[in-house]
Amino acid sequence: MTWQNYFWQNEDECPSQLSSADIVLRQQLESSLGKFFFEKCDDTVKDLLSSCRWYMKNNANAMTLVIECPNHNTNWLILEKVAPMASLLKNMTSSAKIRICPPDSKITPHEIGVDEVSVYRYW
Repeated sequence: MTWQNYFWQNEDECPSQLSSADIVLRQQLESSLGKFFFEKCDDTVKDLLSSCRWYMKNNANAMTLVIECPNHNTNWLILEKVAPMASLLKNMTSSAKIRICPPDSKITPHEIGVDEVSVYRYW
């Protein structure tokens, strides 16, 4: 066995499929991240989020706050609060995103990286 093969065995690789325990742990992580984020929001953002369906989604590339808006007015109000929400997420991780889903499923969701927050700060 060569030196390189000794330190790189197949068992050291990531599994091709997640186990049920992995799935449960990911769900618990996403739930905890969501609770932590919500607790840090101001009352206005909390009220807006409470009128929407929202959740955290975590994958290997980035954490994403997904917000599904019930109507166009709420969608616009959520867009106005992108900067403070992105700032909170950026404190959690620099690779986070916010995906805002409008009520009309034919319209493409608006996705914003927390590193793009300066573009939305003065809306």
